[in-house]
Amino acid sequence: MTPSHMHVPTNCRTVTEILSRIGDKWSVQVVVQLGGGPKRFNELRRVVSGISQRMLTLTLRGLERDGLITRTVYPTIPPRVDYQLTDLGCSLLRAVRALGVWAIENRDEILEARRRFDEGAEPKPQSDAA
Repeated sequence: MTPSHMHVPTNCRTVTEILSRIGDKWSVQVVVQLGGGPKRFNELRRVVSGISQRMLTLTLRGLERDGLITRTVYPTIPPRVDYQLTDLGCSLLRAVRALGVWAIENRDEILEARRRFDEGAEPKPQSDAA
């Protein structure tokens, strides 16, 4: 595999920063849930298993700051707040879904590699056909 572009340190920092946002424990789950349409805070809290109120608040703020979601406040009593993916968030959702498909398609091979590794077996040679 050859790189398609030169290594630029500022690009690495940018990529690392962005991947740390979308690669945290909760962001992808929130993005996937918002892929089904706008949701209110408590709806998200119910469907993202195990997330605390504080962590959901921090995750939503980070996603909003990065332009991946919008937060709309409606002037009702009590105030209604909806969260929704932006176009940028939708493009992330497509990438996340593609990664999910890859994970499912390669699950058995990964599990087998883990089994061999854990048993201390020699790795199986890869074929040149890719």
